[in-house]
Amino acid sequence: MDLKEAMQARHSVRQYKDRPLGVEVIAALREEIAACNRESGLHIQLVTNEPRAFDGFMAHYGEFSGVTSYLALIGKKGPELDEKCGYFGQRLVLKAQQLGLNTCWVAMSYTKIKTAFTVDKGEKLCVVIALGYGATQGVPHKSRPFSEVAKADDPMPDWFKNGVEAALLAPTAMNQQKFLLTLSGNKVSAKAGRGFYTKLDLGIVKYHFELGAGKDRFAWA
Repeated sequence: MDLKEAMQARHSVRQYKDRPLGVEVIAALREEIAACNRESGLHIQLVTNEPRAFDGFMAHYGEFSGVTSYLALIGKKGPELDEKCGYFGQRLVLKAQQLGLNTCWVAMSYTKIKTAFTVDKGEKLCVVIALGYGATQGVPHKSRPFSEVAKADDPMPDWFKNGVEAALLAPTAMNQQKFLLTLSGNKVSAKAGRGFYTKLDLGIVKYHFELGAGKDRFAWA
């Protein structure tokens, strides 16, 4: 599937089959992780065969089961970290979907296993993304009305509408979709609302918007 098809097919999944990631899948993920780290300066790492992070009370409370592989989104501390993790993390989520895997963004329902990944000086672990072969393919989430997340000075061109529709497919914390996309000329402003993890969500939303609209159609304001 292409990235737009992956965007449509991806839904959050919390229960996974007892099936380890294959060698080729791991290699493909690590290649994409390396590309993301080069472009972003992040320190994203793939953790495999590690069941302890999702074996605690919070994970069970969050209804996670069978998770033994995940992405640890790590980077240098700073005001841009959350948005950057959202943008490049979602790029990896869609890559995983293309590889036949399922995923779920996880902000709190896991245990930090310090020996599973490396956090260098000046860095922090932002969030993790559970991944593996889902027991199901998940279900679509309910979206906010288009008019609540998009504004334009003039009639909206199709590329902007396509971008907003793609953004509404983006996973956000508690499915809150607290973002606003505003078009002025060929410039698009993306702003996060108030709430938990809204800057992280904004990065995810911006990646989806670019896929839907086409990066050559506009510039970020």
